[in-house]
Amino acid sequence: MARIGKLVVVGVGLIGGSFALALKQARAVGRVVGVGRSAANIYRAQELKIIDAAGAFDRATFGDAELVLLAVPVGQMRDVMRAIAPLVGEKTVVTDAGSTKEDVVALARRELKRSLARFVPGHPIAGTEKSGAEAAFPELYRDRKVVLTPLAGTAPRAKALVKRAWEACGASVFELSPREHDAVLATVSHLPHVLAYALVDQVARSRDAKRLFSYAAGGFRDFTRIASSHPEMWRDICLANRKALVAELGRYQGELERVKRMLARGDGKALEALFAGARDARDRWLKNRE
Repeated sequence: MARIGKLVVVGVGLIGGSFALALKQARAVGRVVGVGRSAANIYRAQELKIIDAAGAFDRATFGDAELVLLAVPVGQMRDVMRAIAPLVGEKTVVTDAGSTKEDVVALARRELKRSLARFVPGHPIAGTEKSGAEAAFPELYRDRKVVLTPLAGTAPRAKALVKRAWEACGASVFELSPREHDAVLATVSHLPHVLAYALVDQVARSRDAKRLFSYAAGGFRDFTRIASSHPEMWRDICLANRKALVAELGRYQGELERVKRMLARGDGKALEALFAGARDARDRWLKNRE
């Protein structure tokens, strides 16, 4: 791809930092400037050579940027958009990495009116339970999906630039509508995080929590790994997508009730059929990812 002259990353954590590192590794970016609310994290990002310089919410940082990535929790998106709206240049393309899209699009329509045609909503379907600049690594997006949810008036040049940038990171880029995106992610991302947090919370609240945790092994560790994720970020995601998530929780509760009835009547045949079907579905999913 044509080299991005100047990239500004707002939020240099796992997502934003990995984006910068991947583009640097691909030699697809010239200069990377980082902006964030934690001076210590920005300083660490410079030490790790994720960014080349620290920036601020000023015209010097944003005015000549070719691409701006907003990699902040969705709960911070309104304030960040409001801050950069008068600062970005006439050719600057803005994209985001938020895990919900209907709310982000609505915010962009209100806050980025002057540059709305150059805003490309996006979401990389990748991550770990770690956060901060220390967690960033250039291979995060390799062979992973990135979803773009462009608006009807999105400039083709802007969409093409963002698409090429993610492809330079090693990702495959797809398009969905904001509503489709949020419905899909409520099922396969947001619900699993809620379940992991809820299970750990249930055990931790037990009067016998210390003993219970002492016997927890691989199954508990693997199921609850994502409960180590950033609480603020996941609070914002769940609230932003609460309508779809509440509906998905209702469907999951129905499935748990079905399992409960099987157990109550001692129906081993039905339990085995459910477990076998779920195992086969998961094995097919893993095979298709290879």
